[in-house]
Parts: sequence; structure tokens; C-alpha cells
Amino acid sequence: EVQLVESGGGLVQAGGSLRLSCAASGFSIDTATINWFRQAPGKEREGVSCIRNRAGSTYYAGSVKDRFTVSSDNAENTVYLQMSSLKPEDTGVYYCAVDPYGILGSCLSTYGMQYWGKGTLVTVSS
Repeated sequence: EVQLVESGGGLVQAGGSLRLSCAASGFSIDTATINWFRQAPGKEREGVSCIRNRAGSTYYAGSVKDRFTVSSDNAENTVYLQMSSLKPEDTGVYYCAVDPYGILGSCLSTYGMQYWGKGTLVTVSS
């Protein structure tokens, strides 16, 4: 059974840092495309960051570029999102989603994402 479990969310002051984890089971992330999305209250879900393990490439939304870093630990079958210089507008529920085979999935888009985690809440206070 494929599962994605996010963790690492919490309450942090503006300017602080958090590291989110997306632990995968039931498949190997070695060739997967993994997206991080977030959804703020009353707003649509947006793509934040993406890692294509098959290609070894990463992508970021403009709003988080140079502040967030996505990485993959294939031995741990876990993807991380290191978030720094957090702003109140980064508040939201953060989800990871995956295309396990890294073929159909798009980056910063829900297209081709076959499995989703339940999310972890990040709250940034001003």
C-alpha cells in the first residue's frame, strides 16, 4: 500500500525555519516526481516545490525561491522541504504528492500526481 506521511509542521515566528518531511512507503522514491503543495485558508492549493528524482532536478515557485530547499534521501525513502526566512504568507497546510514512476507527473502542478499525503500545518506568526 502506498502511503505518504508529512511531518514537521508547527508554529514559528516570522524569519524562522522549519523542515518538513514526506515519508514514503509502498514504493521507492528513486525515480519519483514529488511535489510539495500548500493551501492557505480560503485560498487555492498552490505548488511550492518539486523534485524529479529521475532527472535529479528541482523546481520552486517564485514566492519561495531562495528561501525553500527540497531534497531527497533515497535511503530513507523520504523527501524534505527546508523552509527558511518564513513569512506569515507561508502559513497553510503543506502536502506532498507523488508520481511514483516520474513519467507523467508535472512539477508545481497536480497533473499526474497519483498519491497524496494528509498534510501538515505550518503557521507563521508576525
